[in-house]
Amino acid sequence: MYQIGDKIFYPMHGAGIIEAIEEKEILGEKQEYYIINITLKNIKVMIPIDKTDQLIIREVVEPETLENVLTLMRTKEVDPATNSYQQRQRTNVEKIKSGDIYEEARVICELTSLSKTKKLGMGDKIMLNNARQMLISELMLVKEIPEETAEKLLDETHHLN
Repeated sequence: MYQIGDKIFYPMHGAGIIEAIEEKEILGEKQEYYIINITLKNIKVMIPIDKTDQLIIREVVEPETLENVLTLMRTKEVDPATNSYQQRQRTNVEKIKSGDIYEEARVICELTSLSKTKKLGMGDKIMLNNARQMLISELMLVKEIPEETAEKLLDETHHLN
């Protein structure tokens, strides 16, 4: 069980801090909820405590893991995604939903690489932006840096600008 003040990652939303644990009655059912402030989006999310395993919520990664991810992004050559748009979207959504930071980084690298060979469609642009926002949010919490610094670090890491 997480505690107030814990830094967590919630796939499809990003990294945040548990601000409270509250009992709420919703649709006539009382449950305890984590109240999470998703840092980058400045939104609050309520997650039922008994559903955290199903939602793949995890603690933010350790600084060493984050450095490994950034190193891989710097050094690994990535072939641009060549599968169809629908197949690519489905695969990328699965990667993002997994909550695995390495998979998030892979989505960023593949779509960035693809953008260098052809113009990205709207869906790919949105996917790339979402993956970037999630990684930036985790960078912010793990390194305790502001959004602009995290974004600059990500851009410099993989020459994404």
